[in-house]
Amino acid sequence: ITLSLRITPFGERKRQRLVVARDVTKIYHLDMIRRDFVANASHELRTPLTVISGFLENLADSPATPHGHRRPLQLMRNQTERMRSIIEDLLTLSRLEMDDQSRAVEPVDVPDELHLILNEAQALSGGGHTFEESIDQDLLLMGNQLELRSAFSNLIFNAIKHTPTGSRVRIGWRQDQGEPLFSVEDDGEGIAAEHIPRLSERFYRVDTARSRASGGTGLGLAIVNHVLNRHGARLIIASEEGSGSSFSCRFPAESALPRARLVAPAAAGFS
Repeated sequence: ITLSLRITPFGERKRQRLVVARDVTKIYHLDMIRRDFVANASHELRTPLTVISGFLENLADSPATPHGHRRPLQLMRNQTERMRSIIEDLLTLSRLEMDDQSRAVEPVDVPDELHLILNEAQALSGGGHTFEESIDQDLLLMGNQLELRSAFSNLIFNAIKHTPTGSRVRIGWRQDQGEPLFSVEDDGEGIAAEHIPRLSERFYRVDTARSRASGGTGLGLAIVNHVLNRHGARLIIASEEGSGSSFSCRFPAESALPRARLVAPAAAGFS
């Protein structure tokens, strides 16, 4: 069986403790069934979707295709690509949910990863956004490189997709009170307070029409939240309508790794 324990202080000056135990075996098994279903269904959908996408591409590019058919084919290709993105994100979420902690932990060169992501972000923006960066080149992080790259890129790309052309996006990586802190800030339209607690839920969208038009799947922040949980970190969201938004990832102090500590052993070995 699977038990859930909750310990709550109560009584005079809260000196006593109330322990409540619940049998959550059924809930746990239902959650496992849901995870398995999402993972299996997503995996099985990849093959037929690849076939459909291939035929649509051939038809759209064929000179024999009538001109009147090209726009519907292009719309179908766009929706197929959106479905593919949703499936890939669902598979990523399923993989993250299978284990509470990241096992493949290694020194991650976060400054280098951020420079690569920024190059991709500039291409995605097409010159429509202004980027400002404040990155501590000597601050590395112990973690899973692929998972961290996914989390950081999701936050940066979201800032581009959900802000109007001409917006400013600021990317920061530094130590704050001894803890590694990654932040993405924009001066876009902002988010109303009632939406902020639900932003990391699957498929939750502040503006459904705008999110779909920008190509969002509604799963990006859910992936970010899972990655941070696996690294003992937390996601902090601050926003106000008309004043932009700020998304910060605060990591535990023990995960920080100065570059000098990584380079020193190699240099000593060489000498």
